[in-house]
Parts: sequence; structure tokens; C-alpha cells
Amino acid sequence: MTESGSETKMLLPLIVLSIAQLIGWGAVSFPAVVSRDMAADLNVDMSTVFAGTTVFYVTMGACAPFLSRLFTSVGARPVMIGGTIMSAFGLALVSLSHSPITYFLGWLVLGAAGSASLTTPAHILLNEIAGRNAARAIASMALVSGLSGTVFWPLTSFLSAEIGWRGTCEIYAAVMIMVCLPLYIFGLPRRSKAAADIKATRSQGSAGSYDRTFYLIVAAIALNAFITFGFSSILIELLKAEGLSPAQALGYGSALGIVQICARGLNIIGEKRWDGVTMGVASSAILCVSLVILSIAQGSPAAIGVFLVLYGMGSGALAVARSTIPLVFYDKGEFAKALSRIALPLNWISAISPPLLISLMTNLGSRAVLILCLVCSCSAIFVLLLLRSRRPMSEAVAGAS
Repeated sequence: MTESGSETKMLLPLIVLSIAQLIGWGAVSFPAVVSRDMAADLNVDMSTVFAGTTVFYVTMGACAPFLSRLFTSVGARPVMIGGTIMSAFGLALVSLSHSPITYFLGWLVLGAAGSASLTTPAHILLNEIAGRNAARAIASMALVSGLSGTVFWPLTSFLSAEIGWRGTCEIYAAVMIMVCLPLYIFGLPRRSKAAADIKATRSQGSAGSYDRTFYLIVAAIALNAFITFGFSSILIELLKAEGLSPAQALGYGSALGIVQICARGLNIIGEKRWDGVTMGVASSAILCVSLVILSIAQGSPAAIGVFLVLYGMGSGALAVARSTIPLVFYDKGEFAKALSRIALPLNWISAISPPLLISLMTNLGSRAVLILCLVCSCSAIFVLLLLRSRRPMSEAVAGAS
């Protein structure tokens, strides 16, 4: 299939996935806005509230290797349908929780559901349709899903003020069933026989050839994810600690999604010129600079605004690079397997980040958070530079052209 033909075939699935991923990630991000209300209602501290996010990512990672076989045997579409139903159930369970046990059980269900429906399955489905040509579609979908905070943080704030955080969860559960589920059932194509035979056509020995490279990919992605996933949960509280008012912190945090959208748009524009590794190096460097600026901002709204722009550019591009970096090294037959293998350490590292960062900020202040994140950012740049020298020759030439 030609590139233009694959893009035409991908248009409806891309629209469906973009909308559903926006809703899916927005629905599970509500603790970032209402963590204080949840902590008071459940009679726990905020670290315990954010530990729900830890359970979410740990479960996502733990389920990923098992789902890998489902992705290769039945395809991404039926797995995502099942995951959407589970997401609604998990949100309902969280809304009904009155103790840490039931609260964490709800996040356990949401983690299993997220492994089946959020990001990785969507990227696998796009790859089923277009193979290596999926890079632009992945960037396009990330362009829309990056608005989850911009759309859902103010929405969550409004809904929680009107009906409480529990009612907000119930609304989001209903949206999963009434909006996302029909989109997946009627808007996604069934996998073709050619895609079903993906295991038979995969490149023999490619996984073994890139074992060391695979670990570098995991390290680079996980180090950056530690920062970006952690900040997605604590950004509003971090901006408050840096001197912004609650209203300013919410406004700045909500605006972040718009900046990330611009960064993900650059991925689409530069997709022909720069591969995922090259974009990863550049965006990691921007992320590092943004952290330095925030560490010396001293509460200045202007300096924090500069941080927000740079951080949004770096983190937005990295959200795409997490899936386009493996496209550089793995063919269509290995891509689903590679993403599923990456998901385990990625989600477990991401699970550690929110409670660790909120604990550091609570006990040692925002300086400790920024120092730790700077160390991770510099380490990620070093690993990506090592990875850049390992690209297959054809990709290296393309990335340099």
C-alpha cells in the first residue's frame, strides 16, 4: 500500500482514537485537580491519593506482557473494547470507595483497563494499518490527546465544585460507556487477514539483534517518563509551591496542553526529516533547560511562563518519541511485541514518580523535586546519544538528511 493510501485508510480510525484517547487519559487524570478534596474525604494524606496513580501504572505495566499475545492473536480493536468497559467499571469503583482498600482496588481495575485501551494499544492498531508509515499518525493522535489536561482539568474543577469528586468519577464512567465504547465498536476497522499473519511475516532474529539497543530504548524512555508522568500529577501543586496562587497554578497547568499540542505538531512537520531518536535528543535537551529555568524562577510568573513553554515543548515531543523511537529499530512484525515489552518498565517507572515526587515536595520542598528531575533528564540525554549511534544505517542517513 502506498503512503497516501495508508493515510486515507487511517483517517477514520485516527479520528476515533484521538477522541477516545483524549477522553480516556482525561478521565484518569482527575486526582491532579481534586487530590486535596479526595484526601480529606477519604481521611488520608495526598501521598496516599497519588499512590492510586502508582497502582494504576504498576498494573498497566504488569498486564502489558500478557496482553502482547492478545494483540498479536486477535488484534488491538477487541482488546480496546474490553478495556473501555473495564475503565468505566474502575471509575465507578473509585467513586464508591470509602477506604484505601476499595480506592486502590478501583485503580487496580483502571490499570488493567488502561493497559488494554490507552496509548500503547492505539499505537499498535495504527501500526496494524500502516506499519512504519504509522509514525505520522501516532504524532497526529498525540496532538489531540495532549489536550487532555487542557480540557479535563478545568472540567474536573468545575464538575467537582458542582457535584463533588465522586460525582465527577461517575460522569466520566458514563462517558466511557456512552461515547468511547461506541466509537471503538463502530469506528475502528477489524484487523485484516494480512495483519493477522503479522507473526509469520516478522523479521527473524530482529529482537535478538537489538537486545542491547532495547535496554537503551527502555532507559531513555523511562528516565524522561519519570519526569513527565510525575509532573502530570503534581504540576499544579508544584507551581503553588513555586509561588503561584491556586488560580494561577490551575491556569498555567491547563495551558500546558496547548504548548504540548504545538510541540506534537512539530513532530508531524519534521517526521520526514527527523526520526524518533533525533527528536528524542532534541526534546530531552529542551526539557532539561526548562527544569533549570524553573529552579531559578523564584516565583516569577514570567520565568514560570518560560518554563511552561519549554517544558511543554519538550514533554509534548517526548510523548510522541516514546512510540516513534521503537519504529526506528523494529519492523512491523516486532512493533507490537516491542511496545508491550517496553510498557512494563515504562509504566512501573512512571508509577513510582507521582508519589515519590509529591513526597519529596511535601518533606523536602520543590528544590529536591527539581534536582532529582534534572539528574534524570541529563541521564536521558546521555542514553539517547548512545542510542543515536546504534540506529540502522538507513535510518541514520534519513535522520541526518
